[in-house]
Amino acid sequence: MPQEPMTPAKLALEDGTLFTGFAFGAGELSVGEVVFNTSLCGYQEILTDPSYRGQIVTMTYPQIGNYGIADSVDEESAHPQVEGFIIKELSPIASNFRAVESLHEYLRRHHIPGLAGIDTRALVRKLRTQGALKGVICTDQKLVHDDAELVRRARTWRGLVGLDLVKLVTPAQPYQWDQDKGCWAQQADGSDVSEKKAPHVVAIDCGAKRNILRNLVQSGCRVRVVPAAATAREILDYKPDGVFVSNGPGDPEPIIHTQRTLKELIGQKPIFGICLGHQLLGLALGASTFKLKFGHRGGNQPVRNISTGKVEITSQNHGFAVDVESLRKQGGEPTHINLNDHTLEGFRLRDEPVFAVQYHPEASPGPHDATYLFDCFVRMMHTGTSPTAGEMNEAQNRRNHVTAK
Repeated sequence: MPQEPMTPAKLALEDGTLFTGFAFGAGELSVGEVVFNTSLCGYQEILTDPSYRGQIVTMTYPQIGNYGIADSVDEESAHPQVEGFIIKELSPIASNFRAVESLHEYLRRHHIPGLAGIDTRALVRKLRTQGALKGVICTDQKLVHDDAELVRRARTWRGLVGLDLVKLVTPAQPYQWDQDKGCWAQQADGSDVSEKKAPHVVAIDCGAKRNILRNLVQSGCRVRVVPAAATAREILDYKPDGVFVSNGPGDPEPIIHTQRTLKELIGQKPIFGICLGHQLLGLALGASTFKLKFGHRGGNQPVRNISTGKVEITSQNHGFAVDVESLRKQGGEPTHINLNDHTLEGFRLRDEPVFAVQYHPEASPGPHDATYLFDCFVRMMHTGTSPTAGEMNEAQNRRNHVTAK
């Protein structure tokens, strides 16, 4: 339940708009970019996704909290990463045999403010029309009634563009990752890696979701994780068979050190990137990126494989994208495109073992349509060539137990 029944709380946007509801979670004031997520469930995974650092997340699904908070298996990092959490209705009960606490208790324990009881449809319509906006979420009773001050703080926040948020979520030291998907590995039997030597992967952690690392292990890899600032020399000293570059928060352009590392590694080792890793690989090749109006966040984003014509329903969380034409000029071959706004969702290099996707094949939350891409990475480490459309189709059919006619 909320800290006190119907305790006032507010969201103030940079354009002066105010939304008033009631508080749950911690009694705090927090500033960030206000965005929305269209997933129907998976709020624990969303809250703990490092890619949400610097953002206040609004859920479009009306009732949140009904299954509570489970143990750390459902967390994508060690603690919540969002700056604040906005929902329509906070469930009064948490009915789930796996639950260890309520959503309210979880956010309060981690000092994250929550706002419930507002018209989230009106807020999302504003964000879709005007774009993502800077905002302040306030559950601090000392400030909640000072509308002018809340709007001032929203307007004076610097925003995400040009801000290096990766340094806040990357690990301080390298570490070994051995955990696979465990009891959630229903799809693992579709892969084709068991009879091959387990490749050694060095994963550059720019804010990696744990389920990405679990999927790499589940696909037969031995995984060593290194900080985002690791140099090419440090990575090569581990003698990897391939390099993975992860998701992460915010603007890719300020992450110069990782771009430099990737530029040196291209042509030396097979490389696979997801989300921010996709953008950083694009920048390392000499392409450009741009900020999306309101981003892609949710578990129902349609993506089409340009060559096969197959459509995948994907999990996404990003506010920046790689410019397609600038990528083509640098020799990149687009492989996937978003069917909603036609932005780039994947690319490969024809002459080097490099490929990347903007969406999240590991899901958590979201559908498993794209899990086969981890198998493509394993195959690329064995063959030394980036996956063709035919190889992607073959891997996808194998994962889904589809027999070609």
